[in-house]
Amino acid sequence: MAEKEVILTPVGLRKLEDELEHLKSVKRREVAERIKVAIGYGDISENSEYEDAKNEQAFIEGRIITLEKMLRNARIINNDDVDINTVSVGSIVTLKDLEYGDLVEYNIVGSAESDPLQNKISNESPVGRAILGKQKGTNVDVVVPAGVIQYQIIDIKK
Repeated sequence: MAEKEVILTPVGLRKLEDELEHLKSVKRREVAERIKVAIGYGDISENSEYEDAKNEQAFIEGRIITLEKMLRNARIINNDDVDINTVSVGSIVTLKDLEYGDLVEYNIVGSAESDPLQNKISNESPVGRAILGKQKGTNVDVVVPAGVIQYQIIDIKK
């Protein structure tokens, strides 16, 4: 089975590489030391410090595997690849809510980089899917759990 392509901006790539490096060089050592100290407490069968450290170690190793897989399957979207005529990954899009008149600006990113609190939405999210490939001035219907939201694409930029 083919592995899923991970779409990243250069900033997103750097962030994942930094996280991977931190996990490998810092967190692995820290958790290994915690395990060593916990073993020193004696019987590990009833040792909560040991159990916690082993669980953290498993999480860290799992995250390292996930990050390595993401980086191996990464496709980098550079600013030069972004077309200001149609919405694509890397676009910064201004949308107008047609019901309330509110304006919102979203940066369209791959799912690995999405952060709704920073208005970075995934190309796979309901809004992202609805506006991809659309042009300025287009009205789109976004199906969300609460119903349908209608937006107009006001602006597209890099």
